[in-house]
Amino acid sequence: MRCDCYQHPVNGTQRKTLERVLGDPVNGNIERARIESMLKGAGCRIVEGAGSSVTFEFNGRKMTLHRPHPGKEALRYRVLAVREFIARMGIAP
Repeated sequence: MRCDCYQHPVNGTQRKTLERVLGDPVNGNIERARIESMLKGAGCRIVEGAGSSVTFEFNGRKMTLHRPHPGKEALRYRVLAVREFIARMGIAP
């Protein structure tokens, strides 16, 4: 799986994270920091919210998530939300 649709330069780790986010079955063991890095590499603006919330903005589209704590991994429902946001952004494998 390869994606050449990023609008900004990205590194190999960000591409691998995209593959993990889009993989089946849904992976609930992806580090939140890697997902944030991938979205930033795709051109998202990151807005820190109150507490553990963070909003990702891309061309007028927004997605707000809460950072997991005490763990570092994004749970499956967060990965599904990221998948939907990626689809709305127009990023496809």
